[in-house]
Amino acid sequence: MAKQLPDLKFSQLINISFGFFGVQIAYALQSANISRIFATLGADPHSLSFFWLLPPIMGMIVQPLVGKYSDRTWTRFGRRIPYLFIGAIVAILVMCFLPNAGSLGLSVGQAMVFGAVMLMLLDTSINMAMQPFKMMVGDMVNEKQKTTAYSIQSFLCNAGSVVGFLFPFLFATFGISGTAPTGVVPDTVKFAFYIGAAILILCVIYTSIMVKEYPPKEYNEYHPVDPKEHEEKEPGMLELLKKAPSTFWTVGLVQFFCWAAFMYMWTYTNGTVAHGAFDAPTKITEAGAVVLDTASQQYQDAGNWVGILFAVQAIGSVFWATIIPRFKSNKVAYTVSLIMGGIGFISTYFIHSQYGLFASFLLIGAAWAAMLALPFTIFTNSLKGGHVGTYLGLFNCTICVPQIIAAAIGGLILKVFFTKPGVLAPEVDMLVLAGVLLILGSLAVWLIKDHE
Repeated sequence: MAKQLPDLKFSQLINISFGFFGVQIAYALQSANISRIFATLGADPHSLSFFWLLPPIMGMIVQPLVGKYSDRTWTRFGRRIPYLFIGAIVAILVMCFLPNAGSLGLSVGQAMVFGAVMLMLLDTSINMAMQPFKMMVGDMVNEKQKTTAYSIQSFLCNAGSVVGFLFPFLFATFGISGTAPTGVVPDTVKFAFYIGAAILILCVIYTSIMVKEYPPKEYNEYHPVDPKEHEEKEPGMLELLKKAPSTFWTVGLVQFFCWAAFMYMWTYTNGTVAHGAFDAPTKITEAGAVVLDTASQQYQDAGNWVGILFAVQAIGSVFWATIIPRFKSNKVAYTVSLIMGGIGFISTYFIHSQYGLFASFLLIGAAWAAMLALPFTIFTNSLKGGHVGTYLGLFNCTICVPQIIAAAIGGLILKVFFTKPGVLAPEVDMLVLAGVLLILGSLAVWLIKDHE
């Protein structure tokens, strides 16, 4: 019979997830600035979503592999921490190169390719650094404290997001240039990535020093493996998928609607805010398309303001995360949160004040809080045996696949259903679509069986 994992001190629960703060700063900088960076390099709205294909594709490849191989890794530095440290080192290097894609004397096409490769490496490394935190909670925290542990992780996630989102705006406030020549990323964004990289490595070093993972013998006392698993051939990922609990698939369906919605938020908020709230000027490209002038002061001011809005979303998420545990039912909490987020997205169609958008993004934050906490709580409670890391890596595919699909068809949806020839693409319509997707997700919640 398995020994019960001991209760951990509150400080120990914080130490396990502390590095997540730095990783989330990197993720927030990517989320808030990638569309801005590629639009600045010369991409038009209909091609922006294609650049967003890279992050979820890399996440879908990397996170299951990190889960699978870290399940078998035992070193004097730990089981999950080596993957965390390697991912962080690569991330900080890429964060110093990515915002300079337009400053290397490359042509527009070459800068796009360079930026795309850097984005691919950045998301690979962020995924590699992010996954171990979720796994260490599963390895080291008992069922009684797991909700607290994931709540701490959610808080650190949102705190890191706020910092990352605010950096460009704060640097502009301090007098760092927020504009640059056509095709060049402003210094406010560059400095945000540099400082974010420094914080990331400091946070990861702290977690690596403070957290001591269980050695193999002690780990196996808490997580005994069925003897039959040793007698049988090591199951592949497809075999494990066949044996996955039903929560994997039902929560995954909800995840599909949620993450597709947020993919459209990350892709199209910059253009929506620049046009709707800042009246950014337009220009006509050589191909005859009407696009926003990314070199204009209004566009770059809007880009900084998007960081503020995303920070408001994160603050709303922190607040709503304290409300979620008060619901007697996870399903009710999940449903209400997603409906609130859907209303927030749809409201951006009607609100053209930069301050009025605070209300929209506070509501969106409620959905984000639920997405961070409830899926992993429901799913990990249904897991047993020796493949927890692999299953968590596979579960990450329920985050990646909807983003891939949404990014692949986003430009087509915008072009076919919303764009008229010779007219600026109405990116706000994609945020309305995001709201509809969240409401569909709230309905799918009721297919989940959360007790197995």
